[in-house]
Amino acid sequence: MAMFDLPLAQLRDYRPALDEPRDFDAFWSRTLTAARKHDLAAELTPFDALLPGVRVFDVRFAGYDGQRVAAWLLVPARADAPVPCVVQFIGYGGGRGRPHEWLLWPAAGYAVLVVDSRGQGDGDTPDLPGDGTPHHTGVLTRGVLDPEQYYYRRLFTDAVRAVDLAATLSDVDPDRIVVAGASQGGGIAQAVAGLHDRVRAALIDVPFLTHFRRATEITDSYPYQELSVFCATNRDRIEQVFHTLAYFDGVNLAARATAPALYSVGLMDDVCPPSTVYAAFNHYAGPKWIQVWPYNRHEGGGTFQAPVQLPWLRDQLA
Repeated sequence: MAMFDLPLAQLRDYRPALDEPRDFDAFWSRTLTAARKHDLAAELTPFDALLPGVRVFDVRFAGYDGQRVAAWLLVPARADAPVPCVVQFIGYGGGRGRPHEWLLWPAAGYAVLVVDSRGQGDGDTPDLPGDGTPHHTGVLTRGVLDPEQYYYRRLFTDAVRAVDLAATLSDVDPDRIVVAGASQGGGIAQAVAGLHDRVRAALIDVPFLTHFRRATEITDSYPYQELSVFCATNRDRIEQVFHTLAYFDGVNLAARATAPALYSVGLMDDVCPPSTVYAAFNHYAGPKWIQVWPYNRHEGGGTFQAPVQLPWLRDQLA
């Protein structure tokens, strides 16, 4: 894969006009207000992961419409005071996994709340009540003809409620909550940064769910391909699709985010093309930095990204 998108000099200035519904803010205010009418009803069950350096909890809490969402909470075992918390979101098709996969942040002295993605992964969090089994096909077009029914309305609401939860935990400093993720997880972190005023900092890696229309026009890679196929078979509903997506587009959400953010981008990324990342980054309303990986695809910085994030986050939380 060679560079196929705009040259870096043009990416740095790429700032497409915002295309958002007039009721964008009202839609999200109404959605989150309805969700917050449900008590979080958090359940934290100690979990023996045979990891003596951390305390691990299997977590359940109320997300969209009060529906139960699974998470892991890992806290450094020797923490004797509330610590910063990274609320971690997951890439497309994945779930919260197992506790040992999330040791980076506790090793650095932070708690981490790893939030499951409804209807994805191993099925710990069903998308809708009674839907208890995971499945392979994607969710990008689930309910895409109606913003009220769209899948990511539910998932973004779960993510906002996860930050609500983190702020209530006795082990967590409520003034130092970070959102983080890569790909879909990066798109979710970006959305929450735009929707929640408690976010202190955001780590947004190679974000998905951003600048949808351009993505479908310049890449045929999965999962944006799901949208292209849907539009190809629903030729008369294309504008209806993109009207729905505008409520969830990372460009529009980034324009409402004010917490400091560290982005990453791979200039050969054909899954989340660089121009889609820069479209959101350039509209991001808070202090922002971007780590560019010129020869990398959707893996972005991979294991090289954490050494960039750790000192940056230390400085933001000081």
